Amino acid sequence: MPTLHHQVQNHLLEILPATDFEPLAAHLELVRLRLGDMLYEPGAQLQHAYFPATAIISLHYVLESGASAESAGVGNEGMVGIALFMGGNTTASSAVVQTAGHAYRLPALVLKQEFDRAGPMQLLLLRYTQALMTQTSQTAVCYRHHSVEQQLCRWLLLTLDRASSRELVMTQELVASMLGVRREGITEAAGNLQRAGVIRYRRGHIEVLERAGLETRVCECYAAVKRELLRLLSDGSCDQGAVQRTGQRRVSS
Repeated sequence: MPTLHHQVQNHLLEILPATDFEPLAAHLELVRLRLGDMLYEPGAQLQHAYFPATAIISLHYVLESGASAESAGVGNEGMVGIALFMGGNTTASSAVVQTAGHAYRLPALVLKQEFDRAGPMQLLLLRYTQALMTQTSQTAVCYRHHSVEQQLCRWLLLTLDRASSRELVMTQELVASMLGVRREGITEAAGNLQRAGVIRYRRGHIEVLERAGLETRVCECYAAVKRELLRLLSDGSCDQGAVQRTGQRRVSS
């Protein structure tokens, strides 16, 4: 493992006490993830957990018709593969790379062994799972009750929190697929934001010009997800100081 504990760029790994991180370090493999890579397919046995560093992973469900929608996104605040320690070993949803980058890959057996020790890693993963459940529930409510423009603002803000750049490589077709809406809806919503000077869109790229503009237009769902993530990762028996610093940095970014 060539990087130090607090330089791994994944907040779950960063906030583990050093004594709990060290047994994992030899098994963590830094891998490059390309846009569109399928990490998990529905019903397939999970072989690895992924802790994103610079990549962003989309968890979404695909219907028999081919239509799909994202249930949650995972970036450097979390991990992908909760089924491994929840006992299911498979998942009904897919995990696809939304933003290319790097992630730390951990063999399933190592994750299970560390979880079964019932130490800080177990507590941290269970708290993160609750935060992920909140994001999934809030996303479902958002799809039902909020406008496409509000949903787009929520999605852009969550993506910005996980990205290292304000320019996102993302087509309108892909955003429409993530939100489960027609492309025309995204075109209209993005056009409104562009005319307001909040974003600039060119083919395959969305550049956020004014984050504050997104924050004034977004629905309550964005703040609810961020509050719950901060609450759950700031109230445990792990390295509390590191958790609080990490959560504050991500919420204020």
